[in-house]
Amino acid sequence: MVITEAVLQRTLEQVVGTERTHSLFQVLVVPQRLMEETGANISRAGIAQALNMLLFEELVNRVPDAKSYVEDCLRHGMKVMHDHGAVRTVALQGMGGLPAGEDAITRILRPLGYALNGVYPLERLKMTGRSHAHAEYPEELAQLFVSELHPERFSVEFQAAVGRITSTSRDPLTPEAAALLAELEEGCSLSVEKSVMLLPVLAKIFTRQHAEGTLSDYEILLAESAEMAWISTEGNAFNHATDRVVDIDQLVADQKLLGRAMKTTVETSQSGRVRQTAFLAARVHRRFRAEDGSVIEKEVPGSFYEFIARFPFSSEDERTGLDLSFDSSSAQAIFKMTADSGR
Repeated sequence: MVITEAVLQRTLEQVVGTERTHSLFQVLVVPQRLMEETGANISRAGIAQALNMLLFEELVNRVPDAKSYVEDCLRHGMKVMHDHGAVRTVALQGMGGLPAGEDAITRILRPLGYALNGVYPLERLKMTGRSHAHAEYPEELAQLFVSELHPERFSVEFQAAVGRITSTSRDPLTPEAAALLAELEEGCSLSVEKSVMLLPVLAKIFTRQHAEGTLSDYEILLAESAEMAWISTEGNAFNHATDRVVDIDQLVADQKLLGRAMKTTVETSQSGRVRQTAFLAARVHRRFRAEDGSVIEKEVPGSFYEFIARFPFSSEDERTGLDLSFDSSSAQAIFKMTADSGR
């Protein structure tokens, strides 16, 4: 029997079911070439696209304004061009079973076909950001923006709190999944059956890997870094997902008319080719341990949803195509979406 159904769709259906797969294909732009892949194997780009779709769905389900926006898109027959997702990490050795910093994420990106696309010092936040773009579909597959926080640049008390919280981290990457990634890296594709086994494990990497911390440690972190305080409650979950739009000013006006809380400004890169803004972060309830061993629940910032407009290089530039870069100043302003006072 000749298999003609898109292998990407067939793989996702086996992971999350027909209904969720149908919804994801309805709302997200998917590269046409990936929709034309058929057969028994799925390419590394197809697996990367499937993972991005799962992570996009998970983020939208955690951010009410994002969910409302996506529902609006579905209602009006519009699609989301998922531009990038962002993940925060801690550049620290000894975090339980978890690799330090960006290695916790990049170890799975390489087999999926991603390569480093830019390094961005985030000095005000004492962090470093790195973007990773897909080698075969740089403009069409979502980039991953992976940031590392550098604890050694903070106080001794802060470093001790980071150590206490992250020391309980587990590594979600099983030996079986690591073997499948090695096979993927070597052969650039996997069977549907193996991909269905791998994808749920990869999705788990984008969650919190450490145990609940104490409220006192959270307050120590928050006093010096809203970003590390966020990591302490949310871990390696998608910090935000991003829709690439054409007219960002019109979008802002439309969303404000709908009563959705947004950043007060649109950040523009030094080149003028990249413009970004976002909904304010969702509010979530997280549990903390008190000194007496009891459990306390506190409302804290969760994840958010971003919008970006990218413009092509001009004829005078050495490069062609869309400007896929980021801007350190803009990124640091966007990061403040997860600070209680961030706008």
